[in-house]
Amino acid sequence: MRLILLSGGSGKRLWPLSNDARSKQFLKVLDNFDNGRESMVQRVWRQVEAVNLGESAVIATSSTQVDMLQNQLGNSVNIAIEPERRDTYPAIVLAATYLYSVEKAELDDVIAVLPVDSFVEDRFFERVKQLEKVLLTYNADLALVGVKPTYPSEKYGYIVPFPNQCDHEIMRVSHFHEKPQEIQAQDLISQNALWNCGVFAFKLDYIISRLKTTGLPLDYQELKKEYKQLPKISFDYEVVEKANNVVALSYEGDWKDLGTWNTLTEEMQSDIIGKGMLSEDSVNTHLINELDIPVIGLGVSNAVIVASPDGILFSDKATSPRLKDIVKEFSQRPMYEERRWGWYRVLDHTKYEDGQEVLTKRIGVIANNNISYQMHLRRTEIWTITKGEGEYILDHEVKKVKAGDVLKIPVGSKHAIKAITDLEFIEVQYGNELVEEDIIRICMTWEEAVRKVMI
Repeated sequence: MRLILLSGGSGKRLWPLSNDARSKQFLKVLDNFDNGRESMVQRVWRQVEAVNLGESAVIATSSTQVDMLQNQLGNSVNIAIEPERRDTYPAIVLAATYLYSVEKAELDDVIAVLPVDSFVEDRFFERVKQLEKVLLTYNADLALVGVKPTYPSEKYGYIVPFPNQCDHEIMRVSHFHEKPQEIQAQDLISQNALWNCGVFAFKLDYIISRLKTTGLPLDYQELKKEYKQLPKISFDYEVVEKANNVVALSYEGDWKDLGTWNTLTEEMQSDIIGKGMLSEDSVNTHLINELDIPVIGLGVSNAVIVASPDGILFSDKATSPRLKDIVKEFSQRPMYEERRWGWYRVLDHTKYEDGQEVLTKRIGVIANNNISYQMHLRRTEIWTITKGEGEYILDHEVKKVKAGDVLKIPVGSKHAIKAITDLEFIEVQYGNELVEEDIIRICMTWEEAVRKVMI
């Protein structure tokens, strides 16, 4: 079996920790086995590897999430990169061509698809592995995992089986019902309907043959060039609900979509993360603080308090799902990002009347990692090394750097830095249009950068 993991979304419901660069699946707020904290994607990847599916998996994501995935999962993870966000159908098709043309998967291989942000028990993934046998046994177009409902939820879609089936573990699917009212949901449960958790499997040929009829390329790199030709639609609407022969495998156990603060805090073991304090009469309140200043909650119950470089949230837990509608009015650059080499946090951004801007960042580079060999056309940078040791390239010179060194990078100068130990520095940018897009990357690895300097 091969695996496609879907990593998307902007995470607006978990603002201010999540932003366009750091979606909900990357928030490290869940406890792990090492008395530390892990993100949803790290938890799911750990569970995938536990059932020996890691090496056969590919993660489908947008270009904005690649660095974050590599930072949290490592550089060896296979990633199918969408040129732009176009919903789940084109993302799955592109990932299928990655498996077909890059990983050389066979057309008869069974492909399972699941999101990276589900909160489930480890045994759920054993159920996912069983989809291969179910799909082949029933000669089905699609095999789904459906969760046995524990209450008549209005938040989830339902998989409705044909009536009078003896086997309630594996069921032939009649149709789907999206987010019903509570009374309808209760009726669906009486018909043995299951929650649709977005997990399904098919033979690779099922998607490749569909792609052939469109005349679009079967090669991953070529399809990326014509990605806009794929319809912007969900896989459920384009494929699942139109399939003729669909079976569902029932799963009875814990399953949650941790997409809002009220659901996410239910799975957090600590009431306080970061610098802060809650009074004893602050009942069922969670405080998460990424800032270096203390946050205190006094006499506040059933609330979530979140402080990050992107903003501050104080919300009643029950009303927190409304957050997405409010923050969609905000438009600002992400103030914190994790990259494949480390992280950065924006400390200050000032715009002057003459059009000049000054942007100050605190940057951390993990030991043995490097920032790409690059240049900028619109800004001068000054780096003040505050921690650690490293190597530094400026145009045609390579030298060692350490805490206390100050480095000036003029407009148009080629530069890179590599951490020997964990390295931190303060970067001050000066120029106009201080945006992340003002980067011309010459090469990514340190070895390539050094070779170019020596030429």
